[in-house]
Amino acid sequence: MPLVRIAVQEGQHKSHLAKIGDAVHRAMVETINVPPLDRFQIITEHPQAGFVFDPTYLNISRTDAMVMIQITLNTGRTTEMKKALFKRIAELLHDELRIRKEDVLINLVEVPKENWSFGNGEAQYAS
Repeated sequence: MPLVRIAVQEGQHKSHLAKIGDAVHRAMVETINVPPLDRFQIITEHPQAGFVFDPTYLNISRTDAMVMIQITLNTGRTTEMKKALFKRIAELLHDELRIRKEDVLINLVEVPKENWSFGNGEAQYAS
């Protein structure tokens, strides 16, 4: 169960935000074996003062249209799967929403399966 956090600068149309969420979920289904119904996302807009990034870190030119994506998921995906995920998210956001690939920052946070509770105060994946 990935938990996806998507952050953008405020002022975006609600349908644009939904499409970002759709693209990220589609990429996870296509590349890292996430089930289609396993969708949990938090999409937030931030004022410019609360959305801080270096516009040229690693010689990548970023704009205020930047999208920051953090995905918390179970450990176990290969480096190749992660690279495929990063590439697919950037492709979908560019192709479907015209977001520059340079403006897509993605961070994965891997956790053991027993660190999840899907409800009822239970650790459904714990052995």
